[in-house]
Amino acid sequence: MGVFDFAGKTVLVTGGSTGIGNAAARGFRDGGARVVVTGTRASAADYADSDGDLSGMDYHRLDQGDRAAVAAFDLGIASLDALVVAGAKVAYRRQEFEIDTFADVLATNLIGPMQLAMKFRSALAAARGSITFIGSVASFRGTIGQPAYSASKGGLLTLTKTLAQALAREGIRVNLVAPGLVRSKMTAITWTDADRLAATERQVPLGRIGEPDDIAGPILFLSSPLAAYVTGTSLTIDGGLSA
Repeated sequence: MGVFDFAGKTVLVTGGSTGIGNAAARGFRDGGARVVVTGTRASAADYADSDGDLSGMDYHRLDQGDRAAVAAFDLGIASLDALVVAGAKVAYRRQEFEIDTFADVLATNLIGPMQLAMKFRSALAAARGSITFIGSVASFRGTIGQPAYSASKGGLLTLTKTLAQALAREGIRVNLVAPGLVRSKMTAITWTDADRLAATERQVPLGRIGEPDDIAGPILFLSSPLAAYVTGTSLTIDGGLSA
């Protein structure tokens, strides 16, 4: 990840305490940025080493699905170079067919990203910064057991395109990465089952599921000057599964 230089930059990664968010946060930190991450636990000390590496980062507790909490969230900054919205939620065992659960998933996966983008709009404009949303291959197709997750990720894709158009004149770029199956706590139901994992990997042309670092690299690229002419796009990262 050391190929990217973010010295002097300020970056906010929501959901940056674990998984894809933490991999991206580590990349920004290693590139010299001041990195602020959020998570749902009270403090950074509440995360084990196996959860993620938060060293050298500023940690804040935030539930991005809580509109009041996001409204009250204050970093005290006038300029923000990159916002990465990595917090996400999914419910299994057909819970997403219950309307309360459906609404709860959308609050985190779609309303939260929109609220965060608007909250930091002026700070991003001041730095001519970028927003990167974490979508999914579910942004493009249905997922039979997760109607809320699929709807929220599909909505996030069109939100990306809309905000890219709306914020371009302010110098803000908006893009989305769409991972396939990536090893994380949220997907443990698949990769911790040897038979299910093997069946999944047989379908992937590259022969394996993704790791958080596989997604972090493209996020860093989209947040860097190398992507200065890239906005409103989605980048699928799934080992060729959807090819």
